Amino acid sequence: MLKNYGKIAGITVILSLFLLILGVKYVLGQDLVIRNFVAFTVISVLVGTISGALLFYKLKIAYYLFTVGLLIGFIELFRSFISGLEGWGDLVGILSLFIFTAFGLVVGLITEAIIFIIKKNK
Repeated sequence: MLKNYGKIAGITVILSLFLLILGVKYVLGQDLVIRNFVAFTVISVLVGTISGALLFYKLKIAYYLFTVGLLIGFIELFRSFISGLEGWGDLVGILSLFIFTAFGLVVGLITEAIIFIIKKNK
């Protein structure tokens, strides 16, 4: 898996772009404009780059925690889009996607740093 970091990054980009478009266009029911596609593409490329970089630098625990955070973020995005929240569902959904993804990344990097320090002190 570590040797296929480019493929996994590409799959992550495509999958997150697909899920963002699916969520906003079909679940939320909003019309998409060019700015939406550009923003979704930038977000997806950023997420894919981070996942590829984590695998490239052999940070498997951070990669798995980042991926779990991303997955929980998308689940929360769709849940908030479906529930509506009286007009705040779109904002809450996007924010929860960012928050859970960032939380997964930070927790993963902290875990990797702790493991590195423990191994170095042995």
